[in-house]
Amino acid sequence: MLKIRMKQEAEQNADAMKRLTQIKISITELGSEDLLDLADICREKPETTIAQYAFAEMARGKISL
Repeated sequence: MLKIRMKQEAEQNADAMKRLTQIKISITELGSEDLLDLADICREKPETTIAQYAFAEMARGKISL
């Protein structure tokens, strides 16, 4: 039973990492206008993962709100 649960948790973790990677790639592929829109939406909660990715991508592209 423990092995089954550990396998399920490992699969869930792998799926979560895959989704997070896909989100990060999606953010890096946004154009400047869309990236600014996303950053503006996330401005209220800058501690979220999406906000951190958006702001990091803005910094990389030397874009500011």
